[in-house]
Amino acid sequence: MIELVSASRCISCNICVKVCPTNVFEAREDEAPVIARQNDCQTCFLCEAYCPVDALFVFPDAHRHVEVSEELLSDRGDLGSYRRALGWSTGGDPAALHEKVHVLRVMAGTGAIG
Repeated sequence: MIELVSASRCISCNICVKVCPTNVFEAREDEAPVIARQNDCQTCFLCEAYCPVDALFVFPDAHRHVEVSEELLSDRGDLGSYRRALGWSTGGDPAALHEKVHVLRVMAGTGAIG
């Protein structure tokens, strides 16, 4: 579930507003969008993946709200971690996601492809 929009990192591009399939955010002129309908979040991570400045944090449990600290998330490197895992940000590793999928396939018994 979406838990944080960092006002200090956000550049008010509203990409998160545009990509959210369930209309969770409310855009505001020249300000960070607000989480207006948190319970509608489907935890798809699109907002976090597309945020160009890593200003969002989505907690992986779609059914539970948790209190988060922006400082702690930043210190742990959680802000932007989904984009990095996808290889979509500076320092990201596009092969990392492929390696994880390979491991899941082996665990599921389907074997490697290619």
